[in-house]
Amino acid sequence: MIRSELVEKIAEDNPHLFHRDVERIVSTIFNEIIEAMASGNRVELRGFGAFSVKKRNARVGRNPRTGDSVSVEEKHVPFFKTGKLLRDRLNGG
Repeated sequence: MIRSELVEKIAEDNPHLFHRDVERIVSTIFNEIIEAMASGNRVELRGFGAFSVKKRNARVGRNPRTGDSVSVEEKHVPFFKTGKLLRDRLNGG
């Protein structure tokens, strides 16, 4: 599902809301998650999962095309851990 499909689904399930308001709500939720993670905070949505940021240390990697050693800088990457309810639903529970 892509963002526009999510907006359509929410608007369809809530006919009392204007489409532009649903778009604003979805954008606000995503932006708040992004801002929290950018600040180094963890975002937990009970039953769904938790978003966090993990640090990857600097390392020496290899260029797959040439085999040469390449320096890879330290970076922070988003990480998602599923919640129990989501995991159970995906596994037929």
